[in-house]
Amino acid sequence: MDVATHRFRENAAAALADEPLQQALAKALRQAESVAAAAAAERADWEDLRARARAMKEEVIDHLDWYLDQFAAQVEARGGTVHWARTAAEARAIVIGLATARGVRLVVKGKSMASEEIDLNPALEAAGIRPVEGDLGEYIVQLAGQPPSHLTTPAIHLARGQIADLFHRVLGVERNEDPDYLCQVARQTLRGLFREAGMGFTGANFAVAETGTIVLHENEGNIRLAATLPRLHVALLGIEKIVPSLTDLAVVMRLLPRASTGQRLTAYTSWITGPRRPDEDDGPDELHVVLLDNGRTRLLADPVARDALRCIRCGACLNACPVFRMLGGHAYGWILPGPIGSVLTPALLGTDRAADLPFASTLCGACRDACPVRIDIPALLLHLRHLIAELPPAPAADAPGGTPPVPLAPLRGALERFAVAFASRILRSPWLFNLSGRMARAFLWPISRAGWVRWIPPPFNAWTRCRDFPLPARQSFRRWWKENAGAGEASGPDFTE
Repeated sequence: MDVATHRFRENAAAALADEPLQQALAKALRQAESVAAAAAAERADWEDLRARARAMKEEVIDHLDWYLDQFAAQVEARGGTVHWARTAAEARAIVIGLATARGVRLVVKGKSMASEEIDLNPALEAAGIRPVEGDLGEYIVQLAGQPPSHLTTPAIHLARGQIADLFHRVLGVERNEDPDYLCQVARQTLRGLFREAGMGFTGANFAVAETGTIVLHENEGNIRLAATLPRLHVALLGIEKIVPSLTDLAVVMRLLPRASTGQRLTAYTSWITGPRRPDEDDGPDELHVVLLDNGRTRLLADPVARDALRCIRCGACLNACPVFRMLGGHAYGWILPGPIGSVLTPALLGTDRAADLPFASTLCGACRDACPVRIDIPALLLHLRHLIAELPPAPAADAPGGTPPVPLAPLRGALERFAVAFASRILRSPWLFNLSGRMARAFLWPISRAGWVRWIPPPFNAWTRCRDFPLPARQSFRRWWKENAGAGEASGPDFTE
């Protein structure tokens, strides 16, 4: 998909004005968060599982090269082939090369965010190969010509009526909003394609280093069909998907379904260890595993931001985030939305190309509380904000080789430094602090209504463009404390004046 991260502000404004989107998000995300919380509450050892998963992922990140080598050796020992892709372009070339060498003209895909990351579908189509998404949500957004808007529920931004209209328009079937009918239409369309496909393509939720096993969670069965019916199975996974052992896998398998969809276990869980053996009736003749870097080692080198590599792509932080709940995924401009996307997108694409995203957060901490592997996402967002504030001016967007500019021109940087210095001076002086409060109230009172200010003139209007501003109180808390509750009780120096 086209990267539109530099248009986040415009995308956000459009999302807020999209009433059908607001209704779809409100209904779906409220339910998703509640069922996940209920599923987590069923386990008395939930916090222990989170702690164990965090420690395990830290171990993997600290020794990633060793675990990757072990995983690759185990895959090849069991008859599979491992490919290493440093970039998205290399990954696309590997997949297309495997397909063209075998005369593949149809590829059925299980759900894979990594394939979206490398923009695989357009590359396959350009090579004369038809990609078909097997996951229902992915199939819907493919028909709509849209990217997914959520890590686990790709079509969450669409209502049933919109999907019914889409199927009627594209597939030529009767318009019917009944969910069972829509599922049957998709099933009848896709089942024949699974049998005809020359390649099955999947991602992987986890990859077990000690056995060379890739693990796939799903609820529809399409991933299992893609991984077993075609003669060629290609699995693309980020290098951070590694877990050391089957014992460690048991921990994250208890976390992922509950955090993601509120299930104790997904309807289908497939463990794939090598291609079909001579004594087995089903499975592919060839298994190729493509290990994708695409900026992950650069992220690994950052001692703070590397924490994001522990992400297991459950989507819990998206469901909990008040910003995502209002905007949906498309506003973020790339395939990784929400709080974790606001960390990973700048890390993978470059902070200069996604400079607004780390600021697309209230830092309320709901994402940190929801994360099953305890990633401190607010801390990572603050870290990225610091890095972005230190960026030099970017080249103009229309300059040769230029990228969309970061929102920090030299003049703005100078103004921000002046504002911080000015605020620091006021906050260090009780007298100036009290004076500024009285002046702010005197300035805002004439334009206030019922204790709220709906509009502040430029250049101080950034807040009131989005929300009302509370009128400062007539009496400061410090003055009230001195005259009432604190009278005769407070000890220490008097800072009220």
